Amino acid sequence: MSEAEAPRRPKSPVETRGARRSAQRRVAARSAPRGGGVEAKVDLGPLDGYIAFHLRLAQELALRAFAKRSGKADFRPGWFAILMVIHLNPGISQSALSRAIGRDKSTLSPLIRELQARALIVRRPSAGDRRSVTLSLTKAGEGELEALSRHGEAHDRRLDEIAGEDKPKLIAMLRKIAVAFS
Repeated sequence: MSEAEAPRRPKSPVETRGARRSAQRRVAARSAPRGGGVEAKVDLGPLDGYIAFHLRLAQELALRAFAKRSGKADFRPGWFAILMVIHLNPGISQSALSRAIGRDKSTLSPLIRELQARALIVRRPSAGDRRSVTLSLTKAGEGELEALSRHGEAHDRRLDEIAGEDKPKLIAMLRKIAVAFS
């Protein structure tokens, strides 16, 4: 049997990914504009094939667009979700809030302190557990949530346009990812 007739060994996943990445880099390099002050495309290498990278990128850009739409230059990611969950669950504990919105205490605590400093939420000792505090919205917090909700609904309509008829599938896939990592 000649070399041309010999059965080819299947490529390993590493070889396949490497070949795909090399091809992606070559395409990116060919399509990258040069000179004239136009910025060339950046080679993302393996990041271009990572779901987590694209999730983070989409989240970052969507949050930036939301902040711009709301006109709140000091908007922090998570504020809207925190205010909404506290509004819907007055007296919720900080640990229950943490679980509900998927944030660990180290990232939630500074946000809670900021919202409290802005007089949007109030922290009170829990009647049932002295080690715990409960969270409620202030009148100002309710007003802020109402304003953010209007912007959130408009922003979500834009996301609906982007996702189109695939929205239920996208949400189902994101939930599946969240459940797998929870």
